[in-house]
Amino acid sequence: MPRPDKVAGDWFPAPARARARRGLTEAERALWTLYTARAQVAPLPGKALAPLPQPAAPPPVPAPATTPSAPAAKPKPALPHRGVELQIGHAPPGLDARRWKSLRRGETRPERTLDLHGRRAQDAHAAVRRFLHEAQSDGVRCVAIVTGKGSIGQEPGVLRRELPHWLNAPELRHLLLGAAHYAAGNPGAVVLLLRRPKGPRG
Repeated sequence: MPRPDKVAGDWFPAPARARARRGLTEAERALWTLYTARAQVAPLPGKALAPLPQPAAPPPVPAPATTPSAPAAKPKPALPHRGVELQIGHAPPGLDARRWKSLRRGETRPERTLDLHGRRAQDAHAAVRRFLHEAQSDGVRCVAIVTGKGSIGQEPGVLRRELPHWLNAPELRHLLLGAAHYAAGNPGAVVLLLRRPKGPRG
């Protein structure tokens, strides 16, 4: 007989507890799907195979940052004299000997004359620019500029000293072919041979 202190459950082992069903992980599901696709496994009636996993799209590549480009510098127009310094009393390159000799000897007579006596340097500089541009525009070939020996309140000879610098500035140098003193004993007056203006004269 069984002992009274034993219950029936102690004589027979209790049925094993059902294991909790664990679902497939994403990796296992993908592996199984690939296997069934390659092995051509047919699904059971009423069942369908899981679709093949699609590869993840690569992340978009960010566009490179663009920096605003600096505006292109405007090209400077080339000057006909190509930077050759004009020296008063010296034959310039490109001018034929006959024309230079005529200018240096005073045989080429100036058609217009600008007298700078009594002008301050700043006023004289503006007058020279205006005078030469107008003369070249009008087709004048030879002009004279009288600097003198200075005026009251100025350093003696300041205009005579500054005139060569003004003539060699880019705004005036391309207008000139040659420069000579009006006479050997008169350095206070300069004669200038001008280039012909471009295009037909109006």
